[in-house]
Amino acid sequence: MILLSTESLKGYGLHRILLFAKEAGFHGVDLSVSFEDFDTFDIEYVKNISDEIGIKILSISAPSSRITETIVDKLLSMSAVLGSQVITFSPPHFSDKDAEWYQKYLPKIKKTSNISISVQNVEPKFLFFIIPTRRNASLIEIKKVTGDTSFDVANSTDILKDSAFLGNSIKNIYLSDSHLDKRGLLLGTSVGSTSNLPIESFLMKLKANGYNGLFSLKVEPKELGVGNEEKIISNLKSCISYYEKYFND
Repeated sequence: MILLSTESLKGYGLHRILLFAKEAGFHGVDLSVSFEDFDTFDIEYVKNISDEIGIKILSISAPSSRITETIVDKLLSMSAVLGSQVITFSPPHFSDKDAEWYQKYLPKIKKTSNISISVQNVEPKFLFFIIPTRRNASLIEIKKVTGDTSFDVANSTDILKDSAFLGNSIKNIYLSDSHLDKRGLLLGTSVGSTSNLPIESFLMKLKANGYNGLFSLKVEPKELGVGNEEKIISNLKSCISYYEKYFND
């Protein structure tokens, strides 16, 4: 199943984003929860618009920093109400004072939860060239937190190698294309040119290996043509067709 990440249309309200996802033909939505966007934390509101429009919130992406056990519990409650299958967390930011939720609480709740509690790969970044901006963020470390992971192709320099290492632990894949130093491009953008991400081979390999997790389209809003509804729908449908060509057909 392919979902639309709300990050792809950041700047629009949730109601509008879900309408776009429904019209384009996505199977559901990946809700990117943000401390700056209060609607994304309003369980009742999200549930109401999901039911009204007729599209499920099948995946939830947690804020990338400032996570606490209380926030984890809130997201668990949200997933139960919305019927989400996966909640994705990022490794703790170096500025976060509390990392207990990551090393101890996530493994604990995973044991009693039917929902996939996943940790995603992140782009390796360093402060002053030596201090990692994320703690315990290697592929080895994220894989052993709960046993479930999410894989963002934009954060990988070798998607075939990295995805093979994470293997069956992957429950959600954030899809986008890239060309040279540009990331978050529409699927198929790099066809016929130099791509950092062999998306076609990646999707075909996943199909051959029997991958049955989720995909979430996560691209830069400007690539979709924000501000032009007709262009947005056309680009979204094009991305779905690309996914179906290499994974479903």
